[in-house]
Amino acid sequence: MRVPGIQYPLKFQLSRPWLRRATILIRALSSESLPSQSRGGLPRFHSHILPSSKGGIVRVEGDEFWHMTKVLRLGLNARVELFNGTGGIVEGCIQSIDRNASVVVALEEPKVLSPNGIQWHIFTAFGSLKGGRADWLIEKCTELGANSITPLLSERSPSITDNRVDRLERVILAAIKQCKRLHKMTFNHPMKLHNFLPFVPQSKLSFLAAADSTPFLSILSSSSAANSGLLIVGPEGGATPVGLGPCRLRVETATIAMLSTVMLWSDALKLET
Repeated sequence: MRVPGIQYPLKFQLSRPWLRRATILIRALSSESLPSQSRGGLPRFHSHILPSSKGGIVRVEGDEFWHMTKVLRLGLNARVELFNGTGGIVEGCIQSIDRNASVVVALEEPKVLSPNGIQWHIFTAFGSLKGGRADWLIEKCTELGANSITPLLSERSPSITDNRVDRLERVILAAIKQCKRLHKMTFNHPMKLHNFLPFVPQSKLSFLAAADSTPFLSILSSSSAANSGLLIVGPEGGATPVGLGPCRLRVETATIAMLSTVMLWSDALKLET
């Protein structure tokens, strides 16, 4: 059905040979003509041990070996990056592959980079989150650059099992590889509120998400830089209460809102210094 007064585009039909050539061209533009791994450089894999110097080798085993050879299907001489989660990184290539590991040889001297900016430590009461919400929180905190995260447990909060901790550690590892950060976010053991409170006065910067408080940006505008800071979602006591808007937020939403705000603020401070 056509509506009077509206101009419609002319219809045309592609012949099959022309359509086939166009499809090949599109595929070429999306792959061969673009650099390999153009959306983030070389594929990166975690290794607790890095080669000590150029020409040194290391065996990549376990989940990282599976990801390298079975998921990405990388073969001999493929170039990769290895990082150890504490700032170390090296470019290498796959020298050999056996049933259990890939042997990677370093193509350059390893580098060790220090974290810069304020190191934010998050304390949040997310132990009761279900349905993948805790995984999402951990993933986003890693992507946004948090230095560590500690679950806070109230009297009625369920404890976090070892199996769940292992799962969250895997979420962290996947996230640091995806976002290309070199320093792993530390997942601390869950902490009771009475054990947490002494940490607050030890930090120059400590902010607590609280309803009906001064807007967070107003507080930050009068704050000075520091080496590290605390972001707290859940308990009361000691920290500067800050508002995150007029709506009532879930724990994970408040945590991400606070972290996003302070990371942007920290970046602005680095440009000023």
